[in-house]
This record gives sequence, C-alpha cells and structure tokens, in this order.
Amino acid sequence: MNLRQRPASTRVNAPMREVYNIIPVHDLLADHPSLRYPEVRAAASALHAVGDLRKPPFLQWTPHMDLLDWLGSFFGFQRDNVRNQREHLVLHLANSQMRLSPPPANADALDPMVLRRFRRKLLQNYSSWCSYLGRRSQIHLSGSHRKIRGDDLRRELLYVSLYLLIWGESANLRFVPECLCYIYHFMAMEMNQILDDDYIDANTGRNFLPSISGENAFLKCVVMPLYQTIRTEMEDSRNGTKPHSGWRNYDDINEYFWSRRCFEKLKWPIDFTCNFFANVDKKKRVGKTGFVEQRSFWNIFRSFDRVWVLLILFFQASVIVAWSGADNPLQALESRNVQVELLTVFITWGGLRLWQSILDAGTQYSLVSRETKLLGVRMVLKILDALTWTIVFGIFYGMIWSQKNADKGWSPEANGRILMFLKAALVFLIPELLATALFIIPWIRNLIEELDWNIMYVLTWWFHTRTFVGRGLREGILNNAKYTLFWIMVLISKFSFSYFLQIKPLVAPTKALLDLKGVKYKWHEFFGSTKEVAVVFLWLPVIFIYFMDLQIWYSVFSSIVGATVGLFLHLGEIRNIEQLRLRFQFFASAMQFNLMPEEQPPGPQLTLVKKLREAIHRLKLRYGLGQAYKKMESSQVDTTRFAIIWNEIVITLREEDLISDREFELLELPPNCWNIRVIRWPCCLLCNELLLAISQSTELANAPDPWLWQKICNSEYMRCAVIESYDSIKYLLLMVVKDGTEENSIVTNLFREIDNYVHIGKFTEAYKLSLLPQIHTKLISLVEQLLKPEKDISKTVNILQALYELSVREFPKVKRSIAQLRQEGLAPLNAATDEGLLFENAVKFPDAEDDIFIRHLRRLHTILTSRDAMHNVPVNLEARRRFAFFSNSLFMNMPLAPFVEKMMAFSVLTPYYDEEVVYGKESLRSENEDGISTLFYLQKIYEDEWRNFMERMHREGIEFDDEIWSKKARDLRLWASYRGQTLSRTVRGMMYYYRALKMLAYLDSASEKDIRMGSQKLASQGSLMQNRGVDGTRTPASEKLGRATSGVSLLFKGDESGSVLMKFTYVVTCQVYGQHKAKGDPRAEDILYLMKSNEALRVAYVDEVEVGRSEYEYYSVLVKYDQQLQREMEIYRIRLPGPLKLGEGKPENQNHAIIFTRGDALQTIDMNQDNYFEEALKMRNLLEEYKTYYGIRRPTILGVRENIITGSVSSLARFMSAQEMSFVTLGQRVLANPLKVRMHYGHPDVFDRFWFLPRGGISKASKVINISEDIFAGFNCTLRGGNVTHHEYIQVGKGRDVGLNQISMFEAKVASGNGEQVLSRDVYRLGHRLDFFRMLSFYYTTVGFFFNTMMVVLTVYTFLWGRLYLALSGIEKVAMDNSSNNKALGTILNQQFIIQLGLFTALPMIMENYLEQGFLPAVWNFVTMQLQLASLFYTFSMGTRTHFFGRTILHGGAKYRATGRGFVVQHKSFVENYRLYARSHFVKAIELGVILVVYASYSPLAKNTFVYIAMTISSWFLVVSWIMSPFVFNPSGFDWLKTVYDFDDFVNWIWYGGGMLTKAEQSWETWWYEEQDHLRTTGLWGKLLEIILDLRFFFFQFSVVYQLRITNGSTSITVYFLSWIFLVVALGVYVIIAYARDKYSAKEHIYYRLFQLMIIVLTVLVIVILLEFTELKFFDILTSLMAFIPTGWGLISIALVLRPFLQSTVVWDTVVSLARLYDLLFGVIVMAPVALLAWLPGFQSMQTRVLFNEAFSRGLQISRIISGKKSN
Repeated sequence: MNLRQRPASTRVNAPMREVYNIIPVHDLLADHPSLRYPEVRAAASALHAVGDLRKPPFLQWTPHMDLLDWLGSFFGFQRDNVRNQREHLVLHLANSQMRLSPPPANADALDPMVLRRFRRKLLQNYSSWCSYLGRRSQIHLSGSHRKIRGDDLRRELLYVSLYLLIWGESANLRFVPECLCYIYHFMAMEMNQILDDDYIDANTGRNFLPSISGENAFLKCVVMPLYQTIRTEMEDSRNGTKPHSGWRNYDDINEYFWSRRCFEKLKWPIDFTCNFFANVDKKKRVGKTGFVEQRSFWNIFRSFDRVWVLLILFFQASVIVAWSGADNPLQALESRNVQVELLTVFITWGGLRLWQSILDAGTQYSLVSRETKLLGVRMVLKILDALTWTIVFGIFYGMIWSQKNADKGWSPEANGRILMFLKAALVFLIPELLATALFIIPWIRNLIEELDWNIMYVLTWWFHTRTFVGRGLREGILNNAKYTLFWIMVLISKFSFSYFLQIKPLVAPTKALLDLKGVKYKWHEFFGSTKEVAVVFLWLPVIFIYFMDLQIWYSVFSSIVGATVGLFLHLGEIRNIEQLRLRFQFFASAMQFNLMPEEQPPGPQLTLVKKLREAIHRLKLRYGLGQAYKKMESSQVDTTRFAIIWNEIVITLREEDLISDREFELLELPPNCWNIRVIRWPCCLLCNELLLAISQSTELANAPDPWLWQKICNSEYMRCAVIESYDSIKYLLLMVVKDGTEENSIVTNLFREIDNYVHIGKFTEAYKLSLLPQIHTKLISLVEQLLKPEKDISKTVNILQALYELSVREFPKVKRSIAQLRQEGLAPLNAATDEGLLFENAVKFPDAEDDIFIRHLRRLHTILTSRDAMHNVPVNLEARRRFAFFSNSLFMNMPLAPFVEKMMAFSVLTPYYDEEVVYGKESLRSENEDGISTLFYLQKIYEDEWRNFMERMHREGIEFDDEIWSKKARDLRLWASYRGQTLSRTVRGMMYYYRALKMLAYLDSASEKDIRMGSQKLASQGSLMQNRGVDGTRTPASEKLGRATSGVSLLFKGDESGSVLMKFTYVVTCQVYGQHKAKGDPRAEDILYLMKSNEALRVAYVDEVEVGRSEYEYYSVLVKYDQQLQREMEIYRIRLPGPLKLGEGKPENQNHAIIFTRGDALQTIDMNQDNYFEEALKMRNLLEEYKTYYGIRRPTILGVRENIITGSVSSLARFMSAQEMSFVTLGQRVLANPLKVRMHYGHPDVFDRFWFLPRGGISKASKVINISEDIFAGFNCTLRGGNVTHHEYIQVGKGRDVGLNQISMFEAKVASGNGEQVLSRDVYRLGHRLDFFRMLSFYYTTVGFFFNTMMVVLTVYTFLWGRLYLALSGIEKVAMDNSSNNKALGTILNQQFIIQLGLFTALPMIMENYLEQGFLPAVWNFVTMQLQLASLFYTFSMGTRTHFFGRTILHGGAKYRATGRGFVVQHKSFVENYRLYARSHFVKAIELGVILVVYASYSPLAKNTFVYIAMTISSWFLVVSWIMSPFVFNPSGFDWLKTVYDFDDFVNWIWYGGGMLTKAEQSWETWWYEEQDHLRTTGLWGKLLEIILDLRFFFFQFSVVYQLRITNGSTSITVYFLSWIFLVVALGVYVIIAYARDKYSAKEHIYYRLFQLMIIVLTVLVIVILLEFTELKFFDILTSLMAFIPTGWGLISIALVLRPFLQSTVVWDTVVSLARLYDLLFGVIVMAPVALLAWLPGFQSMQTRVLFNEAFSRGLQISRIISGKKSN
C-alpha cells in the first residue's frame, strides 16, 4: 500500500513556518506525513500550473503563487479565504485521486477525470439554474470527454476554484444559493474574458479587467450590499414577531433569482439603485417572492388539499349510503336514488376546488405585481373555473331530479340526464386521470418536469407556479409499488372502520332526534332549532375522530411494517451478552469480514460473482454455517488483527470506567504466546469449560478417543479451553523447571508421551481419566503458589513431586517399573534423586516484575478454577448494551470497508454557544436546597462506574479517596462531565473517529511481519493495568483525554496521523469563544484543554474587533493547538460583512464554520451527543453507502440511528427515552423504506457535503419560520431531488431532557416549530409536488401528527360541550324517555373508546422493544411504564403539543426555548409550575372539570353512576393528568412542608406589585403581561377567532340560570337579562371595594373595615331575603357560581384581545385586578388535591418510588438523596 509514498525529505534553509490547518500546501518539501502521498503533490502542482496566463496588474508575481492567488488578486478575495480554499481543494482532489481504482498510470499528475467529476458535482446546481432561466452556462471547455487538454485542465481548475472562493467568502449569502449562482455566472464570464487574450475592453481599449478588483473588493462590492439588504429585512421583522408576509426572509431573497428579471434589474456590475436592495423606499422595494407565509389554520387545507378532498368526499358518500338504511353498502348501491345522490360528491369537489382557489388568491395576492401579472390572471381564472364547475354540476344534478319527478320514475330521459352528468364529470376528472397515468409511469413525469423547454412551461402553467425546486421528485416503480401498497392497506382499514363503526351507527339516532315531537326545552328558544344543534353536537366528535383516526391507522401499520423491515435487517438477533457468547467465534469472523478490507482486483469484472460470494459468506456467518473461525485460527495474522481491534474496544470501555480492571482481564484477548495452538478467546467465554471437560472425561473414561474428543469439540470454547490449558501447563512446567536439569527432560518426555498417545488416538486406552480431577487440583495449587508475592520453594517442590507421582506412577493404566521409567526417560537415572529429592534443586521462579507472565498466569488460574459461567461480565448495563449492539451490527448488511487511504474523507461539525464544557469543581461540590451535590447524585446514579473510576485513580497514584480533589481534580471533573450533556463528552465521542481510523490505518498498512512483531511487542509491553506511557513512564490520565495510550498506539509507525488527518476533521464552532477568552471565562480554558488533548480538533469562532467609535468588524476565525509550540495558533481569519446572527442562531453558527470543514461528507452533531469507539470503526463502511443506488438516486443524506443516553436518570427520562427511541429507530426506518419520505430529524445524519454546499447548506436560518432549522435541510434536500436513507448498523449517542419542565419546553419548541412549518413554502411545495401516497406519508409524519394530536383534544372538548348542551336543553331527558334513542347515547359512548385508541400511538414503542429486546422484556417494559404512570405523562405531553401548535398557527410566538439539559433532579416550586402550565394545562383542565361537574348535576343520564363513569372516565383522566402531572413528576411534589412553603410563595407572587425591571418569576403581573404577548403580534383573523372561541364561556351562564329554582321553571328571556344585571351589580360592588381599598386602606384603615362590614351585611341580607321570599335554595347559590365564574373569565379573555383599545381606559385596572383574583382561584383549585395528597401519610415515599423506580433497581438510595441525609 505504501509503495507510492516517498521517503521523508531532508532539506536546508527552510523558510519560517507558516501556520497551516491539516497539510502544509504552501510548502511541499516540508516533512509532513501527508506529503508522502503523490496525490497531494499532484493536486498542488496542478494548481501551480499558471503557465502563460496574463498576470494581474499592480501585483508582483512570485514563483510560489498559484491559480488561487491569480483569482484572488484579480477579483479581490481575502488572503485567508484563498489559503483556506487552497487547502480545501488540494485535500479533496488528493482524496478523490486516492480512491481511483485502478490507480492512474502517473501518480504524480492530477487525473483529469477526478477534476471533471468534481466540477460537475460542485457546479451541477449552477448548470441547472442556467438551464432553468434559459441562459448559457459560462463554463467553456473545449476538450472532449476522452482526452482532456492541459489548457482545459487549468480552465476547469479555475472554474472550481472561483466557485469555492465565492462560496468561502459569502457568509450569510450561503443561505441563498441561487444568488451565489448569479454572482458566479458573471464572475465566470469576466474570468473567461480575462482568459481570452483577444478580448479587448470596449470602454478602455485595453485588455479586460474585472469590474470589481482591489483589496477585499469581493466582500465590499458584492457581499456587503446583499448582506445589508438581508440584515435590513431581518431587522424589519421585529425579531420575527412581525407577520411573515411583511418582510423578506432568506427564501424570498433567494427566489428573486429564480426569475429572469434578476438579469434585467440587478445587472452586472450590480446596480445598487435597483428596487431589490434595502436602500430603496419600502413601498417601492421588491416584496415577497415565490410564496407568502400567512398565519392561518387553512394552510393545512391549502398544503394538503388532496388529503382533505379524499376524506370529505368519502365522508359524504358514506353518509349518503348509510342514510339509505340498507344492511350493507352493496345493497344500498343497487338503488338508483342512492347512485344519483352519490353524484353530489362532484358538487362538493367543485366547491372544495373553489375554496382552494379562493384561499390561494387570498393568501398569495401580494405576489402579484407588474412583473407577475400572469399569476394574478391564473388566480382569477382558477376561481372562475372552480365556480363554473360547481354551478354546472349543481344545475345538471337539479335537472336529473326534475326529470325524474316529472316522469314519476327513472325514465330513459332521466337516465340520459345522468349520463350527461357523468360525461361532464369525466371532463372534470381529466387532470386527475392524467396525474394517475403519470404516477404509474413515474420516469415520464420526472422527464417532463425536468425539461426546461418553454413549451413545457406553457403546458404546465395552469397546474402550478413554475419553481426551480420541487421538479422530478417521483420515485422508481418498485418504491412506488411499495408505498402505494402500504397506503392502500391503511386506507381500506380506515374507511371500513369509519363506515361500519362510526358513521352507520349514528344514522338511526340522528333520524330519531330530528323526528322528536313536543320537546319541552329548559331554556329560552332563540331560533327554534335546538334539535338541529343537538344533531350537530352528536356528529361533531365523530367527524373529528373520522378526520383524525387515519393517524392511528398509520401508527398501527407503520409499527407492523417497521418491525418486519427490522427483522429483515437482522436487528435484535443478538440481544444480550449470553447470545454474544454463543456466537462469539462467528463474531470474530464477521469483524474480520466487515472491518478489514481486502485488496480489490483492478477493474469491475466479476462484480456479480463477487456479490454472490459476499452474500453466501454473510449467510454462513449469520447462521453459524461452516467453521469460519477455523480459518482464523490457522492465520495468526487474522487472529492478531481481531485481537487488536477487540482489545482496543475493551480498553476504551475501561477508560470510560464502564468496566473494572478485573473485567478488563476477563474480556481482553491476550496476544498469542506460550506456544498455544488455538485462539485465546476472552477468559469470560472459557470459564467453567475446563471443569465440564474434566467431568465429561471422567464419565467417558473408557470410551474411545474420537468419541471423547467429539464430545469436547461440540463446544468450541471447551476445545480451546482444553488445548490452551494443556499448552499453558506444558510451557509453565518447562519454564519453572530449570532448563538442562534431569527434571526438565522428564517433564519434556512426559508431555512427548502424552502428545504421542493423543496423536495415535489411544489416550483413553493408556491413561486413567478418573485421576484428572486430582491432577487438576494439584495444578491449581501450583499456579496459586506461583501467583503469591512471596513464593515458598519447599511447597512448590512438594506440589511438583505430587504431580510427578500422579502423572507418572498413577495416571497410566499400565504400571511400569522404575527400570522401564528410566529407560523411557520418565524417572531420574540417579537413585538418590528418586528418594524424595526430585525437583529439589530444579525449580526456577520467574521474575516477580514480569507483568506479562503474571497476567498469563492469572488467566490460566481463572480457566482452571472458575466454576460459574460468568454471564454477568461485564456488570455494567451500558457496556452490555454496547457489546450486544456492536456484535449484532456486524451480522447486518453493510458495505465492505475500504482501506483508510481509499475511504471517503469526512468532517464532523458541532455548534456550541455557551453551555457547559467541563463541570467546574464548585458546580460539582455545591449543594441544592435538599443538600445534594451534583457529584453525590452522580455517584449514586452511576455507582459501579464511580467504583471503577476510583479503582483507576488508585492505580494511577492516589492512596486515599480524599486526595481526588487535590491530585486528580481534572480527572474527576471529566468523569462527571462524561455523564452529563457537556461539550467535553461530545468531543471525546467524536474523537473516537480519529482514534479508530489511526488504528485501522495501521492495520491496513501493516505487513504480516509487522503484525506478528507487533503482537510480540504488545505482549512484552506489560499490561494496561500498569498503564505505562510510550517511554515507560506512568502517564497520568489527565494527560490523555480521548487519546489514552492504548495498546495499539504503541505499534504506530508515525505516518498514520498523516493519512487520518486527510480523512477526518472535527470542527467545533464555539461562536463566543473569543469573548470567553477576553473575559477570562473558565470555559475558554476548558476549550483550549480539549484542543490540546485532541490533535484533529479545530475550533471556529466569531471575533468582534472594535475599529472605531462603536464600529466593529467581524471575523470567522479558525484555531488549533500547536503541539510543537505548545500554544493555540490562529490558522485562518476571514472577515464577515457584519454581525453573524441575522436569523436563527444555530444555523448561522453552523454556516460560518462550514467553510472550515473538509471532505466529501459532513456529519452534524449536536452538543448533547456522544459516540462510541466501536461504532466509529464502522464509519468508513457507512460512507461507502454514497456509492449505492437507493431507488433511482444515490443518497444525499445518510440517516444514522441514535441511542438515547439519558434514560436511566428517572422514570420521566425513561418515558422520554422510550418515546424518542421508537421515533429515531422504527419511525425513521419506515419513513426511509418503504415510504421514501425520511427528512433530516436525527442530528447524527451524514450529509453529502459537495451536494449541499451549492444548494443552501445543511439548514435554513430565516427568523422564526425556520425555528426547527434541521428539518428544513431534509425538506430542501427532497425538493432539490436528493435522497435520504436510514442505516441502523451504526449508532450515535444522544442526550434528552430529563425533568418535566425541561421536557415540556422541548415539546413546546418542537410543537411551535411544527406550527411554523405549516405556514412555510417548503411544506406547501412538498404537499403539492410529491405524489399522492408520498404526500400522505409526509403529512402524517410531520405537521399532520401535531394537527391530529390537537384534534384528539378538540374531540374531548366537543364531546363534553355536546353532552352539556343535550343535558341542559332538555333534549337528553326526552331522548331517554324515547327508548329508540338510547342507541344514540350508546353510540356517542363508543366514540369515547375510539379516542382511547390513542393507546395505539404507543404501539411503535412496544414493537421496537419487542424487536430489539424480545417479547417478554417488551411486555414487562410496557407494564412497568404504566405502573410508573407513563400514561399520565403522555397525556400531559399531548396537552403541551396541542397548546403550542395551535397557538403558533393562530398567533405566532414560536421561539427557541433553552432547556438547560441539567440532570440534578430538584424540587420545582409551585410558582414555577404554575407559570409554565397555567394557560396550557391548568385552565383548560379546570374548564373541562367544570363541564363534567355541571353535567353530573343536571344530566338525567348521569343519575346512573355506571353510565356516567363509563362515559366520562377518559375525560376525567385527561383533567387529572393535566392538573396533577407537574406534581406527580416533581421530586418532593407531595412533601407537606414544601407544599406549605410553595403556597406561601405563590400568594406572595400573586400580590407582588411588579415594576419595569421585575422578572416573571418574581411578579404575577409581569408574567401575566408576558403570557399575552402573542395576542399583541397576532393578525385580525387571529383576534377574531380568539374572541369567537372565548364566547363559549357565556354558555354556562345562559344554560345554568334557567336551571335555578328561583326561576320557577320560567324560560323567558327576562331571566337571562336579570342574570346579567346581577353580574353587573357584583362587578360594581367589586369596583367600589377596590376603590375604597385604594383610598382608605393605607391611612384611614377603620373606614375601610367599616365599609367591608357594610358590604358583607348587605350581601347576607339580600341572600336571606331571597331565600325567604323566593324559590331560591342554598344549592342554587353554589350552582350560580358555576354560571358566573366562567362568564367573568370569558370577559377577561375578550378584554385581553381588545387590550390596545382598553389599556388606556379606566376599565383596564379592573381587568388586571380581576385576572389576578382568577389566577389566585385557579392556583387554589390546583393546589387543593396536591395539599390533600401531601397531607396523607406515605404518599410522598410512594411518589418517590414511582419517579425513581429505574434508579432504585440499580441500587440508588433516592430517599436519602431527596431528604438530603448524605452518608459519610
């Protein structure tokens, strides 16, 4: 492999070192390992081929300059941008050339095809853009495909370099990729004019010079004006709170370049007076482009109109068929009347098209301008078209019935009218039929959409707006068939269920309700249509469920399909350590097969045969066919390779403290020595095997050899244990008995004789096998004697003599005389020796310092003595899970690994803002209010890991535990940080890539001799237990974060890092690192430490430099730690056009650093993630997936599985983990295959870097609309023709929030993000451009999921309001008396249980657990989760999602919510819980509770307790979960003292005055105003809808006052008016009291008290009079509270909407004080059940048990933690 590498150079007069990033491209003679590759030199030389190009003026050209310098000086690019892109380009070209197979003939020259392929990929988006706009591309190449001329090579390099330089300096413009195409188009044109020597500038008459040139000209003349426009627009948005339709976001700016007007208006050089720029008056400026985001729920209908049309039309048809009263649908369809009635679906369809057209026009009208008149014309025509069809269908339908009525039956004329209707319908359906035909033959549709001919634009103009993205999205025919079949099954199930169990049962009760006669209503009838309203309330819950339950059916089918696909992927075949033990020898072969590359023969021949051979080999490994490990045993090199990899995995587990020193010894695979003839499997596999073999031998003492050996060989481990023990004992005895002595020759002869009998198959004939246990016991004594520090020679001699007696005298079946023994060399020739002096002077103890000998002896002792099978090694659950997953993954299908040298290069990018890097000493020590420190908490949660850590620290030099703070503080901080969600944990995880690749690079390049020698070197280097460094000195662990001196690193030859750095870079973009350094923030020191410890780590940050009075310049800076100079070095400093953050923070942070990443692929990793060494080994396999076609496209995003790492902290963390786990495994699996709609959800996804760079990057950044920035990368990828796959043979760790408040904030962020997605152009385009079935998949897995969650809650609301209406109007009583109507009530009752189908949403979780853990563990898991009240949590989460999703669509207000990610579980105060959940949960739950109580009081049906319970149990469960969850899942939530203190704090918070600087956590008033913020920014429709929804609170008063006894049964309208008078009087009294308080309470307190007394006396007097002289009963007073309190809340809610008009009036103070009283009341209602449960004995400990059950089972004494009674 290394023949191509040149030797290191020796040179003189080296210039001063220039700082470089990865390779010193500026100095090709430097002594750097990567420069040994001829490909690097070839790429750099190609760049230096400036040749006869015209040199830039005003610049002294020097020989070391290259093509990038040439471009830089002509176009004014920054020097560091040129340096950065030079290395970027050289690295990429070199890596690409390395991958060529067969390699090029001339390795020292750049292969032209490498460059051509790269140019095509990088500039493909530019070429498509030119074609789309009908412009000629500026890439002018003359060379043919076969032969590329040198001039063309240079030209091609210039085109690629120019694009990279533009991209590298474009800053925020990278989010507007077609704007970059525009810039590139003209700069490439100018470059062509420079390259054309004959081209003379018409203005100057000289050789052409670019229109922009000079220092930093590109930044100042091109980037800054465009940046300034974006910045102005973002500032106009008022931090995203302004309606999206009022300002241009990144997408609008970009889509301006999708039309030809950009050429006419902007021109080149750019005309800055053009109305595109922000310096033009707002009214004259270009407005929204391509799409207008309007806030409305109708967006869900607009984007997914095809779903709604399907559901509405089927519902209409079902009702028509069911209404006919036939027993089954087929009978109904035989009736001509029903057939004709079904034609009304076309009228409805026309109406829906009309509504869609009106919505389109109503939301998108602002796109119409002088330049886009045709758009306006189309909007009008579409409305007229839909209106015409609706009217035509209506007229034709009317004509059918009029003809039928005239003819008194279905005459031929009437049938002729039907035929006429059907002909019209056929014309109406032509577009749909055409779409169906193109769906069946997708490639034709793709071809039509991708053609940029004008005629195609004309033909498709009517159907959709022409856009640059969203063309050619159809999948191949096989994928089409798969997801079509899936959805047909789902739809058949859903529609059958809906018809037979939802719609049909409701028809008879509806007819009965409508036929009710003589209903005596209990209230005043306004319209006389109470029956009809009752029917509406009867149907509403059913309709909601009908529209929602497709989500449930999707969930059911996706669970089944996901589990089936998982089975075919071979997931969960090795679920635990026991199963790994059974297949370990095959696992060794599988590792060799998957992770060790083989030399490929050049050329593609025999690929099919090769694939077949590969498949057969996988099959053998998977099912244990053949004996693959026998081949390994025969090849010591393969065995050693496996041992090196396995041991490195075990070493990392030890470094992570997941296993102890003892477990390390039991798990490691020692190097082969002591002349052992078999693979030395890990000790834990061989345990007990020898004893079993001995017992079998004694049982089969007289059986022939083959029988016995066959029996032993049935177990591979037994065979190896027997041979290894025998060989080890043989070697040990010959080592202990001095060489050259008579005893030594006796031992040699004895073993020779045994070997001979074994060889000829007569061992059992020759020896008494019954004596084996005695020999075994003596051997154990010998080994134990040798293991003692102080060895007793006399005891050793005695044991050896006893062994001699047993082996020579007693063991053989045939007794031999002394003479015979002497003759055979088995007895001493000297008689004196025989008389008890045997071995006396022949024992030689090995060196006590010989660590390696002691290790092997310990291993032998374990094999000889262990009596149990060691199923519990390792003990740690996480270590066991990792072993199981890794071993299982190697039996799954994955591409074979290439050599490291030939693998794709990749980068990892992590955005970091100001979270924890490493926990500080103080943060670990400081205690919370319960007296618990973070460290104490971690010690209890991770008890075994803490023990292992302390064992390691003692080994590294500390004597007493207390010394840890003084001697090993950094190790301790790191240990804690690796168990939190810190940057250091992420960095350690990602640097495993570097470590794994270095090891693999060594194994790739090492010859057999190297590996054999290396094996011996490792054997002689001493154990890890001594933990020595390379130079033999002890290495403190603090010196080796992430790169501990591990076994294999001792073998490296020095050039591994060179090839690995070319393949892997890790960039952490620490945005404010510069500020941290300036302030002396400890985080800056910790980041520096991470760089110091990790060679491949780079840190990018934004540097803010003051250049004048309040003037700043901003720079993107990349730094590294120089190991030679021992300090941080700045590598690149590229100036930005202004402040980095214009849009959302995280994508902007990623975008500024993306220019420093390298390689073909880019993995995006968040700061709460982790990685594992064994998974890093499979990265090069994963990257090979880019070469495979999935359907008709290669992947552009490789989805990677996540493992949730925070599931063990508490039951809450476990619920979150379980929910997330099923989403990131089964959910993503189904989305990728068969549904083909996986987007980018998981952060470990790997992007095809050069595909995304020219297409807008790896996320979107517009304010608020792109708050869920990651998923937009998936949307963008799909719309631009990418392909997202999902791979489960590799995983990355992921942290999740663990406290209820953190989880709720996360859920709120996700739900708000989905609310914003509903408005976005991406979702609209996907909804319209994907085919019907993929669109269904897309809808139900993104925004549809949240919308349907909201529908579930709305169903409960409509159901309860409907019941209340029926009960209070009196209809329910009449219906009950009318026996035929009992069925109606039963039907509605059933709807409740359909809601309970929500259980099915837990199905994916159960199925994934079943797949990966087995049936019983999955069931047990589910049951324990239910016992820990998981249903309470999931119901509560549903409320969170509903509230924030609905509010965001209606009013906006989405924002990033920092969740903190801490893990010390502490008690949250009542005030904090109330602030978070009052509006989203508590108020809604109280409303439902009031409805249930009023209904129970007045419903005749509720008199039957069972019926009431059955009907309302799920609603009560919702109420209880929404009120109680924040306390059930709050540590010490039911502690009586804490509850008392919490209530005091709450009352203080309510009455705290507040002020300008008061925070929400201090004052109710501040919080109350903040909570209404969304109503200030909402639009007119949002306000109107809010008022309409608030009117429901007045219904209580209207309906309840008529039930009061005082009304004496009157239903007059006067009763209702009198109730309002009472309300006004009560309000007046309250205002007077408030006035008196303000005037008298401070100074004239006695007057205030007298006034209060007077009011109380008057009130009591009025009540007594009413009780005495009217029909009023005391119960009525309580009931009237139920009537008037909701009215007050309704008035306050409406007043909040009208705040702009009311705030300046006197009314506002009353509103505020009333709202305060209401919140106090709500607080008391919520607190009451909490206080009651806290008062009950034993409830607190039960809650603790529920909350921390998982931790209990792992030995956590949480009760001590919660009460703070720390142990000494």
